[in-house]
Amino acid sequence: MNKILYLTASLVALNLMPIFGQPNNVPQPNFEQRLRAIADASNPQQKPPPELTKFNLDFPGGTPKELVAAIEKAMGKPLNAIIPTEDADVQMPPLKMTDVVVPQLFTALEVASRKQVAISTSRNTFGSGSYSTFTTDYGFRTADSPLAGTLSDSSIWYFYAEKPSMPPVVSTQKTCQFYSLAQYLDRGFTVDDITTAIQTGWKMAGDNPPPELNYHKETRLLIVYGEPDELKTIEDVLRSLPVKSDYWQEMNDSIAKLQQQVKELQKGVSASSTNAAPEEKSGK
Repeated sequence: MNKILYLTASLVALNLMPIFGQPNNVPQPNFEQRLRAIADASNPQQKPPPELTKFNLDFPGGTPKELVAAIEKAMGKPLNAIIPTEDADVQMPPLKMTDVVVPQLFTALEVASRKQVAISTSRNTFGSGSYSTFTTDYGFRTADSPLAGTLSDSSIWYFYAEKPSMPPVVSTQKTCQFYSLAQYLDRGFTVDDITTAIQTGWKMAGDNPPPELNYHKETRLLIVYGEPDELKTIEDVLRSLPVKSDYWQEMNDSIAKLQQQVKELQKGVSASSTNAAPEEKSGK
């Protein structure tokens, strides 16, 4: 709106401008020429974007740092690039390019790196579990824009790598654990009953070779040497062992014996009190 008002006012001023005092031999601009001059003044030409250096690239593959070095060698000038330490070991495929510029190369690299991967989110005793998919990619980006005319050979590029959030790492270092089997043996189970159930779980989970397992008879301890995931099978088996019916019968028999012993003690205390009464009277 302001440009229209400015243009209109300028045209009116030009048409009303007196021509007195000007030499007669100087040609006066016509209306079209005056209009073009006003339009050029109100819309100055934008500065053309800088030329980007074209180059050929034959990159055998490697890390982001190695790719930047190969591009600098091919361009014959330095490339401003930032590579985070945690992503410095990302491996990129071989690249063979002809007559390309840096933005064109990095856009293609980003698209080519994009893929979907399956990530395990949980795992049960038998080795199966649930999974989710995640899109991964990597490449170089810049804050400069070709539309704004700021993209040039001096643009600053930064490397990124989109990676899935991995579940907590579970230690695979073998350890030695001890499990008391006393309460399970007292229920009527045998050592073979318990160890067979444990070994069956390891076999179904595909643990090969299975952990080392020994029973110490004197202390009634089960001694196992293996990885944490494998030892968890033992805990699951012991927790799942049923309580046998004869175990409760033995408990009831033990309670009955204790009650009988208490009654006999009570009778003995009463008899002692009765025998002591006459002695106390004769002493008076």
